[in-house]
Amino acid sequence: MSWLEIEIRTTAEAKEAVTNILYEADVQGIVIEDPNDILNQDSDKNDWDYIDMSFVENYYEGVLIKGYFEKDEFIDDKIQTIKEKVHMLPTYDLNIGSGEIFTSEVEDKDWNSEWKKYFKPVKIGNSIIIKPTWEEYSDKKDDIIINIDPGLAFGTGTHETTSMCIEEIEKHIKNSDIVLDIGTGTGILAIAAAKLGAQNVIGIDVDENCVRTAKENVKHNQENAKVKIIKGNLLDSISEEADVVIANIIADIIIDITNYIGNYLKKDGIFISSGILVDKLEEVENSLLNNEFDILHTAQKGEWACITAKKR
Repeated sequence: MSWLEIEIRTTAEAKEAVTNILYEADVQGIVIEDPNDILNQDSDKNDWDYIDMSFVENYYEGVLIKGYFEKDEFIDDKIQTIKEKVHMLPTYDLNIGSGEIFTSEVEDKDWNSEWKKYFKPVKIGNSIIIKPTWEEYSDKKDDIIINIDPGLAFGTGTHETTSMCIEEIEKHIKNSDIVLDIGTGTGILAIAAAKLGAQNVIGIDVDENCVRTAKENVKHNQENAKVKIIKGNLLDSISEEADVVIANIIADIIIDITNYIGNYLKKDGIFISSGILVDKLEEVENSLLNNEFDILHTAQKGEWACITAKKR
């Protein structure tokens, strides 16, 4: 089967918007090449033993987003619509970088595994090792291994938003905790909470692909007894109170859920929120303070921020 690859050269700021445009066009697969997901991590130099750095040589100084479409009679119209929508993004005050767009034909066997060369074992925090399911890894003393196959879902652990969440989970999870992971994606944060000792973890997502991928990753990590993945939204699907709530989404949604997330947290419960662009940080902090949270810690990596807050 012949496929068409569309490559869009853009920025981290526009990554989510460009990806959404591709999903709206019914893309069959997406590869995001962003070496800064690795380079911007605040890693101890000793941790670089975990990372294959060969892929960052001669990389494009921005983000490459590649979408893959089956060639059919509608493909030309799809590509033209994608180009028009991408080039409209600056009117919404999004910096898209060069915004260059290229297309090429690829064989079926090539694209489905192309992105895997960019995902290598990586250490996050003090003990968490994120390992692709297809990679070999010799674990060291005190390593906690999380096996991940992201499929079409978001969350390999290398992105700043995910790595900051893992670092905060590592600080705050206790053995008896009930944890709620909103927008679970690949399930990586839910699995991390379980491996760090949480008693019961619920990962929730509205996207069927994410739910399917997260369930598979829970199996890969043998955490079925602790982690339950469900499809739905928070208001309709959850009734119990948690000790820790995690939301690695986007700032606008976090601002919205701060109005009611306290209803899902026990007194003195911890709310870890990420996916926040730095220029939205103050707005999110104010929303938390106005909804009876105390801010315990704010972390920043690159242009992203993560907030850990406690319910009063």
